[in-house]
Amino acid sequence: MFCTFMQEAGKLVVGRASRSLSFVESIAMTFGLNLAPQHRVYAGFAIYSFAMGNIFPRLPDIKHAMAIQDGTLGLSLIGTPIGTLTALTLATPILERIGFRRALLGLVPLLAVAYAIAVHAPGPASLFLMLFPVGLMIGSIEIMLNVEADRTEFLLKRRIMNRAHSFWSMGFFGAGLFGAALAHLGISPQLHLAMVVPMVAISMALFLGGYQPAPSRFAGNSEKAPTLARPTLPILVLVAVTLSAMLMEGASMDWSAIYMRTVFDSGPFVAGFTVALFAFSQATTRFFTDSFVERHSPSGVARVLLASMAVGVLLVFLSPAPLLSMLGFALLGIGSSALFPLAISAAAQRTDRPAAINVAALSQISFVAFLLGPPLLGFVSEHWGIRSAFAIGIPFIALSLLTAGSLGRRPTSDKPAAPPREVSGQARRKIPAPAGEA
Repeated sequence: MFCTFMQEAGKLVVGRASRSLSFVESIAMTFGLNLAPQHRVYAGFAIYSFAMGNIFPRLPDIKHAMAIQDGTLGLSLIGTPIGTLTALTLATPILERIGFRRALLGLVPLLAVAYAIAVHAPGPASLFLMLFPVGLMIGSIEIMLNVEADRTEFLLKRRIMNRAHSFWSMGFFGAGLFGAALAHLGISPQLHLAMVVPMVAISMALFLGGYQPAPSRFAGNSEKAPTLARPTLPILVLVAVTLSAMLMEGASMDWSAIYMRTVFDSGPFVAGFTVALFAFSQATTRFFTDSFVERHSPSGVARVLLASMAVGVLLVFLSPAPLLSMLGFALLGIGSSALFPLAISAAAQRTDRPAAINVAALSQISFVAFLLGPPLLGFVSEHWGIRSAFAIGIPFIALSLLTAGSLGRRPTSDKPAAPPREVSGQARRKIPAPAGEA
């Protein structure tokens, strides 16, 4: 009943939203650069993550301004995952009706605007309410960018998904550095996030102004995944593989800056730089993961990543010095980088059900851990210390190691017979669309 009501309500605003977004679309077309489709995908991931990443280096300042504890801040941050999960479940038909091009060009700048408004929240309750529409936009953008990455991958006949997500991490790295610098200069979070809005809008117009959605890989096949996909036992095993990475990635994004300020009394720049360091190590690993997976088994690569994550968690939990903790967060970035994309590939390759249904089931369950877990860790931090909030990852890493064999013991052979040519011009991303267009 609730899903039906939300979908009908969404349809009522589609017409008006389409007219509003068409204005943004026309401006973007005027200034857009002529890029290859894979490069547009990379740019889209990077700009989107920069738009959402600037708030995380400023969370210590927001917490201090509100004079609240970690548990209360974590509860406030849950507004974003609730909105994201709602969009991941319900937004696909609305986005298809508006059109991916129009929606993407409008929603990424609007995401920056929504964050700039949210940081004006006077208290935790209002912050929760202001972050809910932020989550709706994040979920919608996740659907569009990951579907576009998957379709472009199919068009080029080679892997680009991990590399696309590496650009997401690069954008987050840039946001961490930018936020750390502005925090060090004493610029308020409100002015900082306001400065991000024109940067994102101009970048979208330049790099995605000429964007045209790639053709669906399911042309002629109208079968789609249900709104809520039922997981099978093999899919639940793949979920177990991803839980540690999803939890530790989200925890590092949300809490690494606060960890450095709380444990070592680090300055604003060091705290923000730690967020950037996590994103940089994650981006670098994701950039090269596809070639390693093609040469080695997915399960073997996964076990190396999980070992790195385990060492990172131990360093963060036991570290006596800031540099060791920063090394720990760098290892967490490496370890959490590619487990979810590897699980997505394994789910899509199963033959028991259509790939779209398996991918949808995996995405929906895994995202609960990614989105709801880290905010709830605020309660752990408040009662047992922020180090303990990261130590909780150890049993999840052990579970992932036990189930990593489900990713496959041989590399997937989806290389084309001959090296593909770059596609240019109009010829044509802690997830494929849960509605099933993976």
